[in-house]
Amino acid sequence: MNAPDNQLAAKQGAADIQTAREDLAAALRWSAHLGLNEGVCNHYSYEWKSGQYLINPQGLHWSEVCASDILLINGQGELIEGRHGIEPTAFFIHAWIHRLNPHAKAVLHTHMPYATALTLVAGGRLAWCNQNALRFWDRIGYDDTYNGIALDDAEGERIARTVAGKDVVFMASHGVTVVGQSISWAFDDLYYLERACMHQVLATQAAAGKPLRLIPESMCRATAAQIAGERQQSDLFFESIKRMLDRNHKGWRH
Repeated sequence: MNAPDNQLAAKQGAADIQTAREDLAAALRWSAHLGLNEGVCNHYSYEWKSGQYLINPQGLHWSEVCASDILLINGQGELIEGRHGIEPTAFFIHAWIHRLNPHAKAVLHTHMPYATALTLVAGGRLAWCNQNALRFWDRIGYDDTYNGIALDDAEGERIARTVAGKDVVFMASHGVTVVGQSISWAFDDLYYLERACMHQVLATQAAAGKPLRLIPESMCRATAAQIAGERQQSDLFFESIKRMLDRNHKGWRH
């Protein structure tokens, strides 16, 4: 590759990583807008390329994160680019999930209210009782062991192995992790997961002891396939979020 080609490749690479930083910042900001964050905790990451990951920094509220705040780290948790620090549990959970799950390009971990509420119930499971839940048919794993705060490799690896072959993991007495091939797809799933859990919690309260109306397995499977074939909706939703941020939160891309 000659010098002009090298310069072009470098320019394209810079543009691509800037877009990834903007997408991660947008996902964080809109999650805060929806009340899915918790203090300055929880983490969103994206595998920029093999062994390198973008992740939100320690100490910033999601509503104030800009693209330039997003850190670039390696698989050992060492900072490659960025002006902030990294929160330790972010590295142990996210690095192992990325490492052991090739399909997990984006990893979103939250303690969002309704989904987390299900992790507090003994044997808590997402019920196949509403359309939003059906998109997750055969895509959910459950980690029913709580081992405290994830501050070592053993715990990070254990959590990561629960993700194998799945896109969502309910983490006992903790929260949820959603993974995806792109930030927009993972965020779309995160959003609809919380909606499905919210509907289930509200329906359970309204039922006053009556059973939920469960959807037959054959219909669950068929509907899940229909939703999986409409991934354009995920990208369109995410683009609309960025347009709203452009209108109301000037400077978030910088």
